[in-house]
Amino acid sequence: MRGLVVLAIALAACGGMAAQAPAPVPAETPSPRPSFTPAQFQIVPTPPPATPTPPAGPPRTPYPSPSVPAGSLRYVAIGASDTTGVGASAPAKDSWPALLAARLPLGATYTNVGVAGSLARQAAAAQVPRALLADPTVVTIWLAVNDLNAQIDAAAYLGDMRGVVDPLLSGTQAQLFIGNVPDLRSLPAYASADKVALGRSIEQYNAIINGLVLRARGRITIVDLSSGSADLMSGATVASDGFHPSDAGHRLIADRFAAALRARGIAAGP
Repeated sequence: MRGLVVLAIALAACGGMAAQAPAPVPAETPSPRPSFTPAQFQIVPTPPPATPTPPAGPPRTPYPSPSVPAGSLRYVAIGASDTTGVGASAPAKDSWPALLAARLPLGATYTNVGVAGSLARQAAAAQVPRALLADPTVVTIWLAVNDLNAQIDAAAYLGDMRGVVDPLLSGTQAQLFIGNVPDLRSLPAYASADKVALGRSIEQYNAIINGLVLRARGRITIVDLSSGSADLMSGATVASDGFHPSDAGHRLIADRFAAALRARGIAAGP
């Protein structure tokens, strides 16, 4: 009798163990995606636009810049923090677009729609509609570093830049001047970045910008900020935050954009 009792207890114990659900296996925590963005320069989202971006269409006849009277020159700057003048002592008048505008002929108008922290896709949504309202004849665009910092892949960046460029080509007669990416690897803000990966991303982005020119030859000009990057990345041309251009840096960027305008026959004083 005692043996039967022991057997019954053992069977009950085994049945209880079988009824228990297996312990859940903890989910694997995904590794964080690396980013070139220094902690103090996080991307700031841009609010949605009040006006929808017009659909892209076929480019119009190229804008004949040499024959346009000075009084009808309408300049619009599209970009991010550098375009708004971050790093300059007096951003409103010492940003590189403001310095460039000051070199244009008497009667030219200047509109800066740049938003600090903008990615290219955000600029397409929020800045391009405002630029179109100004009916520009000259547009400068410098949108790359924030996208690169946020690790936007090359294919997405290309699509986002087309979202900036195509409405301007189809909706205006403007000449577009697009800045490419300098060699950022020597900037203090990138001291801990993977320099090989950063250099590869810079090359990919610059190849995309080159490709935009081939799609609209005669309407888009690259402003070369990559060649001679050492000048732009020197201690004198970088602000104390180790990232943005200083007053001297803004002047140097304005010099390069002005030279590109002059090469296209648009008056932009030295």
